[in-house]
Formats: sequence, C-alpha cells, structure tokens
Amino acid sequence: VQLVEFGGESVQAGGSLRLSCAASSFEFIDITIGWFRQAPGKEREGVSCISITSEINTYYADSVKGRFTISSDVAKRMVYLQMNDLKPEDAGIYYCAAPMTCHSNPKSIREDYWGRGTQVTVSS
Repeated sequence: VQLVEFGGESVQAGGSLRLSCAASSFEFIDITIGWFRQAPGKEREGVSCISITSEINTYYADSVKGRFTISSDVAKRMVYLQMNDLKPEDAGIYYCAAPMTCHSNPKSIREDYWGRGTQVTVSS
C-alpha cells in the first residue's frame, strides 16, 4: 500500500501548481486523505485534508486558506491540491497521507503508506 505524489515544481511567487496523489490501493469509501508539507527547519504541517464519507468535509490550515483547494476523483482514486498565489513559505516537500485525522490538528495514522513526496519550490 503506497501513496504516490507528483506535480511539484519550481515556480515564482504568485504562481500556481496542482499536486496530485495517486491512491490506487485505497477504497474511496469512508476515507480521509490529505496533504502534509515539510520544509527545512520547520515543523511538519498538515496543509489540507478531505473526508470522503456520506458527506464531504475539508480542512485547510490557516496559512493556506483561500489559496489552496483540495479535491478528489473517486473513480480515479486521486486526490488533488490546487495551490494558487504561492508564497516562498509554501515551499517544501508535500506528502499525501491516508488514513489521517482531519480536523484542526491533522494527524497521519499510517506514515508507512506515505510516498516520497513531491518538491515545491517558490522563488520570490
């Protein structure tokens, strides 16, 4: 069981990226999946997550609210993170995580499912 992240690139501040997470090993029923990021010298941050249950619930860290949007394609078993108006502080390695808790302090439940992450670089 492994998650595969891709889509990270180097962009200038103000630019946009869409990260993708392939979660082919997961059934997209009653699952919570999302994104963490890790920057050098900073604590790991839960960026966003989505609960795919009878209702769709989403969470965004305050640092990305209004700029990032998480979405999923159940049929393709994919999760996306659209990132707009990127800032240098958004740079880091982004990891897709599942399962996880999705609330004010997101936690990953199975880090052994994480992939290698995808690098996002934002230049000012």
